[in-house]
Amino acid sequence: MTERKPPGVSFESWIDRQISEAMERGEFDDLPGAGKPIPDIDKPYDELWWVKQKLRREGASMLPPTLVLRKEAEDALAAAARARSEAEAREIVEAVNEKIRKAIRTGLSGPPLNLMPFDVDRVAREWRERHPK
Repeated sequence: MTERKPPGVSFESWIDRQISEAMERGEFDDLPGAGKPIPDIDKPYDELWWVKQKLRREGASMLPPTLVLRKEAEDALAAAARARSEAEAREIVEAVNEKIRKAIRTGLSGPPLNLMPFDVDRVAREWRERHPK
């Protein structure tokens, strides 16, 4: 059980004594992040900092599913343009097209999707134009 504050001792001095004793025992030695700058210390205070940090750590998103899919589609087009082969570019676009078709069939929460499957042949043609043999 935690030691209780003795009567007649102020909280400040009681806490200071506990901290000093813990330091003498070495309980603060080798803590994670020791000697490193505090991340985001220079940014303005955000009361939801811990929520955003948790989402970042977990790889989650605060965006509605429709916006996540729009971003994924945009990233897929960019990845297809950087693909090493036309076949790889087609695979990337076909994979995101399947997600788009599923979202259109089942519906997603959030703002309207406003997205149609990409023309795989057009993307492949553009890839060939950017990568002449």
